[in-house]
Amino acid sequence: MDVLGIDKWTYPALFQEKISDNTVRCHLCPHNCVLHEGKYGICTTRLNINGTLYTIAYGNPCSTHIDPIEKKPLFHFLPGTKIYSLATSGCNFRCLNCQNWEISQTSPHIADLYELTPEDIVRQALQHNIKSLAFTYTEPTVFYEYLLDTATIARQHNIRTVLISNGYINDKPLLELCQYLDAANIDLKCFDDKVYYKLTGGRLKPVLKALNLLKEHHVWLEITNLLIPSYSDDPKMIQTMCNWLVANGFEYTPLHFSRFFPNYKLLHLFPTAEETLIQAKQIAENTGIKYVYIGNIPVLEKENTFCPNCKKLIIERSGYRIGKNLIFNNRCLFCGEPISGIWE
Repeated sequence: MDVLGIDKWTYPALFQEKISDNTVRCHLCPHNCVLHEGKYGICTTRLNINGTLYTIAYGNPCSTHIDPIEKKPLFHFLPGTKIYSLATSGCNFRCLNCQNWEISQTSPHIADLYELTPEDIVRQALQHNIKSLAFTYTEPTVFYEYLLDTATIARQHNIRTVLISNGYINDKPLLELCQYLDAANIDLKCFDDKVYYKLTGGRLKPVLKALNLLKEHHVWLEITNLLIPSYSDDPKMIQTMCNWLVANGFEYTPLHFSRFFPNYKLLHLFPTAEETLIQAKQIAENTGIKYVYIGNIPVLEKENTFCPNCKKLIIERSGYRIGKNLIFNNRCLFCGEPISGIWE
């Protein structure tokens, strides 16, 4: 095994089990990879060196940027503010439609990287007067140790932490992380286990469990469902998903239906039809979900927020910009209805 050039990034990994002198099992995500000497996990960020598991995704982001928080998308969390966003290379999914495959489907030891400690990240956020951090672009679970240390320091400086994730993480690491998370957007890929596996290499049940754990531990939560033609756009599947969400107490959790555009290994498909997105929104609202949005298709103007009680417009959005915000003290300015979210 040649680890030349990655030694400076190696960092002891959490959630590992030694099976033999040279074999270790990773318990970070539901793949529970068993790694022999010199082998990487599915995520390409966790490596067995001499019988011990290390992460090579620590202090070496491949992307940092200051974004509008609406881009995550988060519509009910500090609207109109900026958020410091970062990612390392790697992912524990192999999504056929991945839009960031150049960085998610490669390993940190062969990607172009920055050198930023958790302290550096928090310092940069403070210098730019930014009050929240997003772990995003790739899958944050795979740089867990880096994420956890950064979130811990951010909390000490009153900076909020946001997770943009596929939700494919085991219970113990997620519960540890929940202590430092303020918000999350979970990408619920579809609502059929066989399709989930075909599309991502993962399974549905662990993602649903993660959603419940985040809700139970009072992390503000929004959900994104990308409607991919022939994979996740079936009305019956959408109805089943919405039934589950309402039955499990997510009726006040914002649901973002997102338009698919051909990418990566699904270049042969067409973009999601407008009618499919509108129908999905109607299904969700008829099932009882209070805040339903359509993303990636601005002409539909389906990203505004309406009061679920009086039905009046309370947040007007144009792209990632806020036109008006008529929420006062967490309530609709017109009728006083409580509006779910974190507004200040």
